[in-house]
Amino acid sequence: MSGATQKRDLRTGRSVWADSHGLGVPVRPLTEAISVDIAIIGAGISGAFMAREFGRDHSVAVLDRRPPLMGSTIASTALLQWEIDLPLTALADRIGMPDARRAWLRSRAAVDALKQIVADEGIRCGLEDRDTLYLAGDEYGRRALEAEAEARAAIGLDSTFLGPADLRERFGIERTGAILSTGSASADPAQLAASLLRRAQADGAVVYSPVEVLQVASDPDGVTLLTEGGHAVRARHVVFCCGYEFPDGVPTPGAKVISTWALATKERTPCPVWLRDMLVWEASDPYLYFRMASDGRLIVGGEDEDAPGAHEDPDKLKRKCEMIREKLLRLLPDLEFEVDYSWAGAFGESATGLPSIGPVPDMAHAWAVMGFGGNGITYSVIASQVVSAAIRGRADPDADLYQA
Repeated sequence: MSGATQKRDLRTGRSVWADSHGLGVPVRPLTEAISVDIAIIGAGISGAFMAREFGRDHSVAVLDRRPPLMGSTIASTALLQWEIDLPLTALADRIGMPDARRAWLRSRAAVDALKQIVADEGIRCGLEDRDTLYLAGDEYGRRALEAEAEARAAIGLDSTFLGPADLRERFGIERTGAILSTGSASADPAQLAASLLRRAQADGAVVYSPVEVLQVASDPDGVTLLTEGGHAVRARHVVFCCGYEFPDGVPTPGAKVISTWALATKERTPCPVWLRDMLVWEASDPYLYFRMASDGRLIVGGEDEDAPGAHEDPDKLKRKCEMIREKLLRLLPDLEFEVDYSWAGAFGESATGLPSIGPVPDMAHAWAVMGFGGNGITYSVIASQVVSAAIRGRADPDADLYQA
């Protein structure tokens, strides 16, 4: 009998990544005033990439009010895509094709850079190459996806349009069309962030937790962070790496926080062979997305809602995950699976789908990184490149794309 069944010991409200191996990151309490070159607020994936980037040649302190990884990183589904939430053609309508082209190509390059970092550092996080299948939906149908595939190909991105017959024959999916692309990846986001933080620590960075930063004051020579414990942190530069949380005093024009939901099946769930190497998402609002993890689990998410606190409602978690389950079965009716984990988290959106990366207005020596859109990990890589270049006195050619 096809369809999903519920496990009696379903881990509701707990991310599958919380039980990953190798998540230990040594932390210290902040017991005295300290002085460093770079203070990073946030010990998630963005802070981890930033700490790795600076740790080799600067003194670095990473501060977080929670344990490391426990913000949006642990809630991620870690589809490491270069495809931006807003299609190339739609982004071009908003910011012009030259800038849209730069944004898409930079995202593509960031995924390659991420893969290189993992290889160079020997990070064990289940990273695997993936193709992506972008299905026609209620926002963008067949004709829009045909035009999108042509636009991507015109700027050198490997994307091919599939008509309904090809889609049915190759994947058993009934839709009016899809775009098949190469070059993306998947990974365990918690293992990735933990490994990056430990490598930064090996270079001398220190992670302080729990530390609540109450106020940041800048002056011509640097910044002073005042903490709840009464111990000041003096830094030449501060970088807010707060994911989908908006720090007080940091403007976020055109951005909003919404809620999202996800589930994971049992290990070794029987799936079509093609799904082992594929990330799937759809051109709908809200959209369904799913992939297979290295242990054979299906990781499935969606049902985003324009309400920043909705993800905290346990009853809504059950309803939303049931809706996700039903959508997946409508798309792939022959699947049989048991739900093992279900969780929810905050998620960010911007007017363009691009992140906010840049100096904080009216606050000298301060930078803010907020990874809006569904490419949070990809944008974390870009943020570490853009911010590190600026602090080192170099110009990143694409920095203007990410500044409001």
